[in-house]
Amino acid sequence: MDLGIAGRTALVFGAGGGLGGAIATALAGENVRVALADINGDALAAVEDRLRNAGAQTCSVRWDLADVAGAPERLAQIESALGPVDILVNNTGGPPPSPVAGQPGETWQAQFRAMVLSVIGVTDLVLPGMTERGWGRVITSTSSGVISPIPNLGLSNTLRSALVGWSKTLASEVGRFGVTSNIVLPGRIGTDRIRFLDEKRAEREGLTADEVMRQSVASIPLGRYGHPHEYGDVVAFLASERASYLTGSVFRVDGGYISSV
Repeated sequence: MDLGIAGRTALVFGAGGGLGGAIATALAGENVRVALADINGDALAAVEDRLRNAGAQTCSVRWDLADVAGAPERLAQIESALGPVDILVNNTGGPPPSPVAGQPGETWQAQFRAMVLSVIGVTDLVLPGMTERGWGRVITSTSSGVISPIPNLGLSNTLRSALVGWSKTLASEVGRFGVTSNIVLPGRIGTDRIRFLDEKRAEREGLTADEVMRQSVASIPLGRYGHPHEYGDVVAFLASERASYLTGSVFRVDGGYISSV
């Protein structure tokens, strides 16, 4: 299927990680020009090398999303290299595991700035161009915790839920300009982040990481963790012309893991 986005420009955050790298790869496979952004310079370089060796047109920017003030300069650098951003993939790193109660105000403020204000700020920078051109995609990756809160991920459950309300509201404001806004959330996808969380749960509960994984897999109807490329493919579809009538929605890529309707 031709997704109809060849020649578009995408900005993918967290592109050095498992999900972000898979999203960037899927978009590059559709001949999209891909700007890669991540705080981890080494991981970013590895993904860029792989994509360029496959013939993709890319640029990379080391970007700490907590540095909200630096966003305009970095965005200008990307647009100079690849052109204005048509597809924005908001994919932030997760906060440290923690209960929701008793967290210092400074922690809430720092994580809100990095996970929520950063996303809103960058989106506001690219939206005028999208609306002027009459085409755009804003895709925000969150977590299954926005539907079914995950124990000991209190910061993530709370702050990522704020992005769901923001994305839904944004969809109602920009749809008439040909811009869509959707949320995608992963279930148990086999990334370093999930392995880290499995290890932390194992430490808390006196289990091995393999035991935690087996318990998780037992609750997934498809009987396995997802592959990052399966997540990337869904995001690429939502970025496409074929998804032009999909907006204001939340899409689960979880193998049936979330049991609620």
